[in-house]
This record gives sequence, structure tokens and C-alpha cells, in this order.
Amino acid sequence: MPKAVIAQTPLAQQSSLLKRVQEMLGVDRVRSDQDLVKLVEDRLATGVVDGLRQSGLTDDEIYSLIVPRRTLTHRRARHEALSREESDRAVRLARIAALAEQVFGDSKRRWNWLRAEKRQFDGRSPLQLLVTEAGARLVEELLYRIDEGMAA
Repeated sequence: MPKAVIAQTPLAQQSSLLKRVQEMLGVDRVRSDQDLVKLVEDRLATGVVDGLRQSGLTDDEIYSLIVPRRTLTHRRARHEALSREESDRAVRLARIAALAEQVFGDSKRRWNWLRAEKRQFDGRSPLQLLVTEAGARLVEELLYRIDEGMAA
């Protein structure tokens, strides 16, 4: 899906999506994509991991997609924030998970879809692709196509 189509997402739908990302991360005031950029630049607290866990992400998924277990333990012991890269991965994951929930209508269906292997992704699950921004874009585009009824 071209970027122009993604950028034309209805404002109410975008606002709802950002509100869900805010809830998942347990942060204040996310009203625009610029706010997400600011969160990443300022580095997220390690507590966002707990919010993602409460939304349905498993420990293994957190450790493989955001921050390794040992690194997270060290950051918490030292009262350090996540790195910018880790913060970026957490925001990316929350954004895609919120979009999937919006597309599929509920949390359980969202996680089932994100964890299931897809032929379009060479037998990998959408979650596995979220390790990179390029992979996240593929997942996001597929979710938009599903939402528009252009993919199954």
C-alpha cells in the first residue's frame, strides 16, 4: 500500500489507534506520531515492558523483540531507561499491535493473527517480522489491506 494511502487514515481512526498505543505503553499524552517520536528520543522507562506484557505479549516475545532479559534486568536494577533502539522497538510493537486490534476487533484475535505463520511472509509470523522497521512496514501494509478487504 502506498504511503499516501496510509497517511490518509481517517483522523478519528488514527486518534483511536494512538490512544490504544498510549494505553499499551502506559505513557501520557500520545496525540500524534510526533509524540511517538518524542517518546523514543527521550527513551522509554522499563515499565513500558509491563504494559506490553499486560496487553498480551509473552516474556519470550518481549525478550526477542524489544530487549534481552539480562539487559532488562540490568536496566531495572540501575533505574535506567530503555535505549533509543529498544524504545523504538517497543513503540513499533505497540503501534502494530494496536492496529491489529483495530482491524480484528479484539485482543485475542489480534494476538492469534500476529503469532500465526503467514505464507506471504515465507512462513514467518508477523511478530517475527517486527524485529525490523522494514518487516513492520510489510505487516502494517497487510493489516491495512485486510482492513480494506483486499487481502485474506
